[in-house]
Amino acid sequence: MSMQNLDVSKTTNAWSSLAGTVFVPHSEEEYRRLVALLDNLIDEVGEDEAHPLASLMEIVGVLIQNYEDQNVPELTTN
Repeated sequence: MSMQNLDVSKTTNAWSSLAGTVFVPHSEEEYRRLVALLDNLIDEVGEDEAHPLASLMEIVGVLIQNYEDQNVPELTTN
């Protein structure tokens, strides 16, 4: 589907049902909610790359990684 063919109203309806679940975390609490969601997705999807939720699992993982990169200090070894 090209961006020109994107049906904004269908996308708005679909996103409205997901926006409270999938989001960019801005707090520790939101981060923890995404980690819990990822844990549930991993339990459901496992290693099945063809699973309908596999791409959602990947997206949630990226959101978590971005939060960690910005907010969790690197562990240093001496």
